[in-house]
Amino acid sequence: MNTQEKLTALVKQLNTVIVGKLAQTQDCVACLLAGGHLLIEDVPGVGKTTLAHALARTFGLQFSRVQFTSDLMPSDLLGVSIFDRHTDQFVFHAGPLFTQVLLADEINRASPKTQSALLEAMEEKQVSVENQTRALPTPFFVIATQNPHDQQGTYALPESQLDRFLMRLSLGYPDRASERALLTGRDRRELVQALPALLSAPELQELQRQVQAVHAAEPLLDYVQDLLAATRSGRWFAQGLSPRAGMAVLRVAKAHALLVGRNYVAPDDVRAILAQTIAHRLSPVGESSRDAAGQVQAMLDAVPLP
Repeated sequence: MNTQEKLTALVKQLNTVIVGKLAQTQDCVACLLAGGHLLIEDVPGVGKTTLAHALARTFGLQFSRVQFTSDLMPSDLLGVSIFDRHTDQFVFHAGPLFTQVLLADEINRASPKTQSALLEAMEEKQVSVENQTRALPTPFFVIATQNPHDQQGTYALPESQLDRFLMRLSLGYPDRASERALLTGRDRRELVQALPALLSAPELQELQRQVQAVHAAEPLLDYVQDLLAATRSGRWFAQGLSPRAGMAVLRVAKAHALLVGRNYVAPDDVRAILAQTIAHRLSPVGESSRDAAGQVQAMLDAVPLP
């Protein structure tokens, strides 16, 4: 099976569970191929956790699921040292964070203190526990779900942590035909448990190397820089994107190009992934102060194509 056939099979399998959301499942695959963490934000009951489970199983990675609650402590994630009477020493017992995929369910229901415990893990792929630095497994992804901020019992993620997520997606309600398929089909949890692994960790790392090798021509890089400059102009957003965010855009655009069968990045790749990659990093100005994705689209329409 060649690269394109593998990627097509990945997306197709995800769409057997998450019906009628082809664009969103493609974005999820692109995010993991680009080596980034994924945040899925939407109202309860539209399939956020199901999608996260399906991604972990399809990619063939070891995973842990943690239900984030207001009383969850950092040690519940990282682990603790317990005194062993037989050895007369403290022995470290790793927490659920030590996995290849951490499903952080309803991440914004945990306190800011617990949310901040993920920062080092997400950025450095390691954690500091009891004055020791411990490496996390490779690869390491956080797939987090969160409910809208206006729901009771939620804490807004700090900007520093939002920036650690490569992409933020919303699933939305299904269309009528997709909802009928859900109503008449098998239970989604049963379907997820039956999903075979289509990749192994080494195969995923090889795909990630192929993403890095996708070519970005000079005019395309000029276009990305024009978009970055537009975010900093003050016309659409209070503060512009950082260079790190610009590199994130290029990484995801390369992954999207590989997904659609190209070995070079086209402007369409950038436009297809831009809102999902940058909207959560920006604060809009003016009347659309809550609609960052809409402001990104307005900016896209204003910046000339190369």
